[in-house]
Amino acid sequence: MLIGYLGSGNMARAMAAGWGEPFLCSDGGSGRAARMAEDLGGEALASNAEVAERADLVVLAAKPYHLETVAASLGDVRAHAIVSVLARTTVASVREAFGGVPVLRIEPSTLAEVRRGAMVMAAPDGEVDAGLVTEVKEWFGRLGEVVEVPERLFVAAASLCGVGPAYWSLLVEALVDSGIANGLSPAQASSLVVETMGGTAALLEARDHDTLAVRRAVTSPGGVTAKGLAALEAGNVRATLAAATAAVVG
Repeated sequence: MLIGYLGSGNMARAMAAGWGEPFLCSDGGSGRAARMAEDLGGEALASNAEVAERADLVVLAAKPYHLETVAASLGDVRAHAIVSVLARTTVASVREAFGGVPVLRIEPSTLAEVRRGAMVMAAPDGEVDAGLVTEVKEWFGRLGEVVEVPERLFVAAASLCGVGPAYWSLLVEALVDSGIANGLSPAQASSLVVETMGGTAALLEARDHDTLAVRRAVTSPGGVTAKGLAALEAGNVRATLAAATAAVVG
């Protein structure tokens, strides 16, 4: 499947890197398409219309407020099918803008670059051929786990995965800073925190996401882990994360 990107920003770049396949791309004049093509083995084209005409599947990766402009730029060219990764933009809106082209909605994260993490997919509404749906899910499944939800729950689901790398990076920064404050070098603290984070994710996956069991396995009554967890609870970590999700969902 030859992928064509309308938009060559961070998300398009992460997907292209994760797939590692030849691709087509364009931009609005920023020059990012040429750099992305040179770095990752793709081909930058002069117009969105050329991308849509040649690609088997178009990934709409522009900014949401550019939807109408990008659609208009195709002129008489009709894309074969579109996967929209636009935030807060419904399938119906994209389909209308592109004149009834088959549209699927997926929100990956920058973790696609390393083929990890999860992405949310809006359940197809019956306007897309079942064979295409299966092919797209398998293709995106190479970049991480695809979790399908009704479109009405799309924003809630995306608030957990799309923004996740930023949240986890913030937590890593905080823990690394605390290690440095207690005498560790930045390199030592970073290695300890990042490897522990990655290992914890693997352990949770192996234990069927049983967070309570993982916490209990390292928490002795009255021990140092219990004291640390108590400090986090006293700092309202749960309420803070819930507030972050509410802010994203809006």
